[in-house]
Amino acid sequence: MKFSLSWLKDHLDTEASAAEIAAKLNEIGLELEGLENPAEALAGFRVARVLTAAKHPDADKLQVLTVDTGEGDPLTVVCGAPNARAGLVGVLGLPGAVVPSNGMEMKKAAIRGVESNGMMCSARELDLSDEHEGIIELPEDAPVGQDYAAYADLDDPVFDVAITPNRPDCMGVYGIARDLAAAGLGTLKPVPDRVYEGSFPCPVQIAIEDKEGCQAFFGRAIRGLTNGDSPAWMQARLKSAGQRPISALVDITNYVMLTYGRPSHAYDIAQLTGTLTARRAKAGEGVTALNEKHYLLDDSMTVIADERQVHDIAGIMGGEHSGVSDATTDVLLEVAAFDPVRLAQTGRALNLTSDARSRFERGIDPAFLAPGLELLTGLILDICGGEASEAVHVGAPRSGSDVVRYEPAMTETLGGLAVREEEQRAILNALGFEVAAIEEAGRSHWAVTPPSWRPDVDGAADIVEEVIRIKGLDAIQSVPLDRGAGVAQKTATPLQVLERKARRAAASRGMHEAVTWSFLPADQASSFAEEGHEPWTLANPISEDLKVMRQSLLPGLLSATARNQARGADSIRLFEIGRRYLRGKGGASDERLTLGLVLAGEKRARGWQSGKAAVFDAFDAKAEVEALLAAAGAPVDRLMVMGADDTWAGSAFHPGQSATLRLGPKNVLARFGTMHPLVARQFDIDGTVVAAELFLDAIPAKKGAAGFTRAAFVPPALQPVMRDFAFLVPGTLAAGDLLKAVRGADKQAITDARIFDEFRGAGVPEGQKSLAVEIVLQPGDASFTEADLSAISAKVVAAAEKLGASLRG
Repeated sequence: MKFSLSWLKDHLDTEASAAEIAAKLNEIGLELEGLENPAEALAGFRVARVLTAAKHPDADKLQVLTVDTGEGDPLTVVCGAPNARAGLVGVLGLPGAVVPSNGMEMKKAAIRGVESNGMMCSARELDLSDEHEGIIELPEDAPVGQDYAAYADLDDPVFDVAITPNRPDCMGVYGIARDLAAAGLGTLKPVPDRVYEGSFPCPVQIAIEDKEGCQAFFGRAIRGLTNGDSPAWMQARLKSAGQRPISALVDITNYVMLTYGRPSHAYDIAQLTGTLTARRAKAGEGVTALNEKHYLLDDSMTVIADERQVHDIAGIMGGEHSGVSDATTDVLLEVAAFDPVRLAQTGRALNLTSDARSRFERGIDPAFLAPGLELLTGLILDICGGEASEAVHVGAPRSGSDVVRYEPAMTETLGGLAVREEEQRAILNALGFEVAAIEEAGRSHWAVTPPSWRPDVDGAADIVEEVIRIKGLDAIQSVPLDRGAGVAQKTATPLQVLERKARRAAASRGMHEAVTWSFLPADQASSFAEEGHEPWTLANPISEDLKVMRQSLLPGLLSATARNQARGADSIRLFEIGRRYLRGKGGASDERLTLGLVLAGEKRARGWQSGKAAVFDAFDAKAEVEALLAAAGAPVDRLMVMGADDTWAGSAFHPGQSATLRLGPKNVLARFGTMHPLVARQFDIDGTVVAAELFLDAIPAKKGAAGFTRAAFVPPALQPVMRDFAFLVPGTLAAGDLLKAVRGADKQAITDARIFDEFRGAGVPEGQKSLAVEIVLQPGDASFTEADLSAISAKVVAAAEKLGASLRG
């Protein structure tokens, strides 16, 4: 919410400076995001008069001007504007000034051999408007030499306040002024209460068919008006809020919305046919809105339509067809109350936002329909002229909040700040609350009635919050929590400790942590849906693109990969730790802690030693998974490598390039592999991308009795012995299965085993491969004898033969 200091002072009688107001806004819970003064950007620009204008000797389209700056000798300025002429009063930028539109610092410079001592400026160069056909022309009596910002009343600080969704009353300048007045920073000026009786019946009938979507529709006609430019003061107010002035009628409706939080709309009566009705849209109906986009509607949406067509997406945006123009002479004003839930659903479905929608969604003041209509009427009659009809009120807005039972002592017991009852009453009254003291059963309390513009207040805790924030949140003293004596006990759960270990291990391996949405578009969610688990779909999502709760972390990481790749990243290594959301039996929520990782792009950059760049493959994903599982405490040496599980992995991963790591046939600890090319294409990722998911909640907890202490490590007294074996195995046998069999041949003697060679070719039968295994044998009390080694070797060979392997000669 942006507004200028002068705009605020239209409604708040105060002598406070901009800095004092900014500090007070933060104190009362209205976070100030920015405070800027437009005059600061116009330092070095002053009102100046052109004394002479002569053609440049070496350029047909340039003129050499002599300019009076109000002090000293006139300056020579080279100018190419077609309207530059002797006698013109404009705006001169002096050397050292910075042009707001492009950030260029002006300096003395020779232009085609003629020295120029500044620049005569256009409105666009000063960021005042889009006009750039010529330089600014000021009135003849403009004071030469005065700073332009001061002359144009641009020395007006602009506040940018972040309004939380629970404060619809502060979506207008008047509501913010009310809070500041309650905080003691001035006196709130009353809202104009003039009522216009009207001199003729409203020529357009108003009706409501959709009473759930539209509770009230107030309106009146104004005829014989002239829709020109709005006054300079109104344009200045709108510009400070970031709005572009359009025409008097449009500017007036925007001004009332930004000032009082009351959206409205003006229809050109010449474009209406018959009764104007608030109704449900019909399936297949469409409307071209004021943003020049066409929207297809359905029967869940509330619209304003006449007997011929839809003219307005209720509460969000008006239609282009019935919008006012410079030729408009008769208008119908609409001030209505729409259902915020229905309106929000319509906006999300159409992907359409507007200032009006943001206010209706939060909740408008139901008691301000008639006063809002009268304010609009008065401004239009004063600025555009014309004659007003009688007001038409159809329907009635819903009543405000209920009476809240409140005890003044709660500010101390609940809020930690003691506030005198008289001061609490004064604060609440200043905010518009009605307070009545009630005596019941010998105990007194207050009956507090919230004002109509505060739909967020529905309990005593909300009353406490109002009193304390106006008193000043900074007044609450910081009180440390009680701490028990002795050494603090660990509070992290085993799962939290495991999560920390996994996060640190992933970061130490060169991966970057990402934090992605827990919600996905429906098409992405379907590619990663777990079989047997219906996805959770939100009934009221913040966006249609974020409506399905994720069953995998990989879609978010793949989207992040695509964004990084589009920005030129050569090697992408991302991981995330978060929850997957599955629907359990009976519809119960099942959240599972998971680590997801994605590797894409170059694993190793090209170089003179290594040659071409190397890309990631499924084995890289497996290596990362094993390292992270080991860091998390999983028994990696006992894991089984099995094919892809029967969930989404069969379609999201590339066939034959994916697998799972399991502790037993059913307990899946991780899945990994190369993403299917169709999935990579769905996320606009070029090249090969590999990914994995580690199911941290599936890692078994370590067993141990209370008081158990692991014995200190004692290095073996004897040297280990290495032995190599080469086996012929079926080509389909996984090397991991052979390693597992070899390690289990003699668990006491064999401490390690690894594959160091794989060969297919001459000397190896078709359909087979040669795997070379190195085993490490660790003697205990005595060195191995030849007989011992022969016996162990026989066990290794026997274990391998059970898998169809044979020892090579």
